Amino acid sequence: MAVFRTFKALRPAPEKAARVAALPYDVVSREEAKLIGDENSDSFLHVDRAEMDLPQETDLYDSVVYEKARENLLRMEEDGTFIQDKKSCYYIYELVRKGKTQTGIVGCASIDDYLNNVVKKHELTREDKELDRIHHVDVCDANTGPIYLACRYTQELTDVIGQWKAAHAPVYDFANEDEIIHRVWVIDGEAEILTIGEEFRKISSIYIADGHHRAASAVKVGLKRRQENPGYTGEEEFNYFLSVVFPCEQLTILPYNRVVRDLNGLTEKAFLGSLKFNFELMAMPGFPCKPVEKHCMGMYLDGCWYHLKAWPDIYQKKDIVGQLDVEILQDRVLSPVLGIKDPRTDDRIRFVGGSHRLSELADMAGEAGVAFAMYPTSMEELMGIADEGKLMPPKSTWFEPKLRSGLFIHKLSD
Repeated sequence: MAVFRTFKALRPAPEKAARVAALPYDVVSREEAKLIGDENSDSFLHVDRAEMDLPQETDLYDSVVYEKARENLLRMEEDGTFIQDKKSCYYIYELVRKGKTQTGIVGCASIDDYLNNVVKKHELTREDKELDRIHHVDVCDANTGPIYLACRYTQELTDVIGQWKAAHAPVYDFANEDEIIHRVWVIDGEAEILTIGEEFRKISSIYIADGHHRAASAVKVGLKRRQENPGYTGEEEFNYFLSVVFPCEQLTILPYNRVVRDLNGLTEKAFLGSLKFNFELMAMPGFPCKPVEKHCMGMYLDGCWYHLKAWPDIYQKKDIVGQLDVEILQDRVLSPVLGIKDPRTDDRIRFVGGSHRLSELADMAGEAGVAFAMYPTSMEELMGIADEGKLMPPKSTWFEPKLRSGLFIHKLSD
């Protein structure tokens, strides 16, 4: 059963929250972070992407980057940008995007639940990305960005959130330039805290929606601290990592599209011919092709959009992973035809989140490349794959809205 406990959040002073809140470090490039940081001295990117405050030639993984992140975090705490709650609490984090609301509980998940597969994964991680966040968490002595989790809420959990919101004003309520509304409530009532902890203990599985690298890194820092403290009791903060758990039915998964920069030496005619073995192919001149059902995808090639529908015999006898559209594309097109054997490391492929317009995909493909507009993976598919202990292809899901970093910080030594 899941352990999900309270913590004493280090969080922005109310008047600073909107300026502090920042997109996750891994969806912002170095150049974008620098532009944001130069305009906003309070942006949490000064902690999550501290290279912005160092010379341009500084290597992203140099130890001075992590030291700068720690320095910036301490400065923001000392100057009052951040305050720490004196009582261990749960928090409600609500996001509203285009009229749709998702409301989750912020707390700390157990590294043992991660190791024992109560917290379930569906993606592989890359060692270089893990090492980066391991150093960041360890040097900052804090989890600085929440892991995005999901589960099937009990009715009691839903009721506690609704009742607390109805009876209390949020401590933060703001919208960023993307018009996403962010609201936060502090749950400090003893009865509510007890109920939430008990209800999570009734939940057998929690799923990582987004943040596999951050989760793996937080767990490895916790294990490192256990080795450094052989007398640990299990109650120390380093045994837990910062998370937000949402009801799975509230989450929105957008497609994760693909752009390949060339046709692997094939002519356009030969490439189109190769697709007919696995797909029903129809030209859609004049407008972008957005897939509206599973096993269909849009494709842009040299000024024209096409509708691709996979022939049923190529997926009907496959397992749950083999029936994913992103796996069909990888197995039938990207690998055998376009030569993208490992999409995690091949620099010929680019992954584009579903918040981008299809016209942008066409621009990225240009005259020499090809773009694929995917149908989104469902939350049920994600949970089913995790339950079976299997893995999705990389970049299978794009969650919107993105959680903001800097609204909650979990210190590991308190």
